[in-house]
Amino acid sequence: MKKDSKAASLALIAALALLVLTFSIAVPILCRPFYYAHISALDLPARTGWSAETIRQAYDQVLDFCVFGAPFGTGELAWSESGMSHFADVRVLFRLDFIVLAASLAVCLLLWGLNRRGKFAFHRFLGRGPGFWAGAGAAAAVLVLAGLAALDFDRAFTLFHAVFFPGKDNWIFDPATDQIILVMPQVFFRNCAILIGGVLLVCCAGLIFADLHRRRKR
Repeated sequence: MKKDSKAASLALIAALALLVLTFSIAVPILCRPFYYAHISALDLPARTGWSAETIRQAYDQVLDFCVFGAPFGTGELAWSESGMSHFADVRVLFRLDFIVLAASLAVCLLLWGLNRRGKFAFHRFLGRGPGFWAGAGAAAAVLVLAGLAALDFDRAFTLFHAVFFPGKDNWIFDPATDQIILVMPQVFFRNCAILIGGVLLVCCAGLIFADLHRRRKR
């Protein structure tokens, strides 16, 4: 009989929670069509005077810099050293997300593999497996944060930057010198937050239902 391991179960709960969180954050980063859809939905060409292709090129260059480390640029749009330094900070956060995503996936696979080989059995706290607790915990956290953000998104947006870019104000762009802000309005970032929350809740629901289904089969 496999030894019941609380430590392995706790490790898997943490790894699964980090996995669904970092995966959810990566979705709007890597899914560029999500931004492209905003170009027409927000009528950005009419509002800015730039063509859809110019706007798309500016966004692509910024994302190439943040994700792949390509030289910084915003296409035909003006940019400043201050604006570039903010995106350099963003690049650090993006890479941190990808690293944690890969590491948490590796931990999940390692623990699953050891479990399948009979090294240990995952302890079921209160009769529920790690997937249930990871999904329930992450879902509860995102629902609380979503509720707070819904009360005052502008304040939440400012607080987010204060937490993740402490002591810096280069995220406050001047449209005259950093025109990229004109094609990346706050409503786009709000929709990114909604997408992240939606993907995370779907993943959490999958973990919870998978655990409940496994229990019924037993």
